[in-house]
Amino acid sequence: MPFARPLLVLVVGVATATVACSHSTSATSSSTAPSPAPTAAAKPAMPSGVTAAMIATGDSIFNNRSCKNCHLVGGVGGPRAPNLTDSQWIHIDGSYDSIIKLVTTGFTKAEQVDKQYQFSMNPRGGVNLTDDQIRAVAAYVYSLSHK
Repeated sequence: MPFARPLLVLVVGVATATVACSHSTSATSSSTAPSPAPTAAAKPAMPSGVTAAMIATGDSIFNNRSCKNCHLVGGVGGPRAPNLTDSQWIHIDGSYDSIIKLVTTGFTKAEQVDKQYQFSMNPRGGVNLTDDQIRAVAAYVYSLSHK
């Protein structure tokens, strides 16, 4: 029977099994065919050049240096700076390149868009991060908001 082939069961699914069972009580149940494994929602692809090692390095820098002082551990935000895990961006579009630029340049109090936060953002995290460290922090922040 065509509906018993696993590929067809996967493609046509429950609808085919229901129709076949309604025509004959002796029809093979679709439960004898292996059920497809549940699929997890696909994670968005990381930007070109971003590696798991970069994200891990960025996590360490972010959560052990000045970033956590305002954005809190894990980037959940607080009274000093916004949440970085919710994909809501204030100064930028949330792209990897825009995160790099913002961490590199920072912004002054006059440039601050959302005045509810207490502080501006110092260039290079206020601790003179290297370009490689900035790319790692940006990779980590990107990963927080693009799950």
